[in-house]
Amino acid sequence: MQSKKLVIPSNTYRAVLEVFVSFHSNDEDWYMHPPNEYIEANNISLLPGNGAVRESTVQLDGDVVGAVWPFTVIYTGGVNPLFWRPITAIGSFNLPTYDIDITPFLGKLLDGKEHNFGFSVTNALDVWFIDANLHIWLDHKSEKTFGSLVSYEAPKLTLHVDSNFSALDGRFVTSAGRHISATGWVNSSYGNVMTTFYQRFSYKNSNLYSKNGTFQVVNQTIDAKSGVFAKSSVVLFLEEVHRTFPLYIFSGTSDQVGDEYSLVSVVKMGFNERRISGRKQEFSYISLRNAQSAHGYMKVKKNLVVDGLGETRGGQKARARELGSGLA
Repeated sequence: MQSKKLVIPSNTYRAVLEVFVSFHSNDEDWYMHPPNEYIEANNISLLPGNGAVRESTVQLDGDVVGAVWPFTVIYTGGVNPLFWRPITAIGSFNLPTYDIDITPFLGKLLDGKEHNFGFSVTNALDVWFIDANLHIWLDHKSEKTFGSLVSYEAPKLTLHVDSNFSALDGRFVTSAGRHISATGWVNSSYGNVMTTFYQRFSYKNSNLYSKNGTFQVVNQTIDAKSGVFAKSSVVLFLEEVHRTFPLYIFSGTSDQVGDEYSLVSVVKMGFNERRISGRKQEFSYISLRNAQSAHGYMKVKKNLVVDGLGETRGGQKARARELGSGLA
């Protein structure tokens, strides 16, 4: 775990961590990794393992206050490098960020002392880069705000792997879930405001090897829901976000002779988001659907692409509308 110690200004009334994650090297394609038992049984020393689940957690003084289940960004050399010329994969040049609202925990942060903000990745292999921007809202009409944590729940990650393989062929179905919630109040010149932040995650990954391990099919869905609800005598702020990240990858190797082989591959991926938000007299709904599909082949010799073809298609649909005149 990596961490940073910070002192929060004494007149803060809201705080949000904007988290950035980026995975590379042995974990660049973590969603395609088999369990370690498969690697050990087949004595495959060069195949990355640790299974197909990665979760980045955000910790405050040792307590988990939020999590990131990252979108499966495929960089420009991934699966088949010919896919991404000139179209790059979703998020490859503009990685998404993830908001963790820590306002419910301000009661313990407003004591003028240093507090430890930590970041870690479950099952990670080298290399992950994690950083965050801490956004704070200051009450310029008060020298000091104060508050208290009312409720907090963050049970451990649930993880199950159904593993069935013989030699190099087999199937691994991985499912996981997590939920986190916290409620706390902060008293400032805006009154006594109660804030609730929650996250709910579900995950399923099917990883199939066939034809003596030369064909691999990955089917995965990440489902992430989060929400913030702030209220005094009326609802001051409301936001609910639902993201789904579907991913399908087929990769098949054939005609291998020495350091020459042919690779046929297919990728289908999506970044889908629905967002409902309201603030005072505004209430709106925004939806985004971003999808890509790619297929092609390449001939490889001495780790160089000597022939091939890649085709990628994509599209984005966005919609926004007002849902009401206000919140009460």
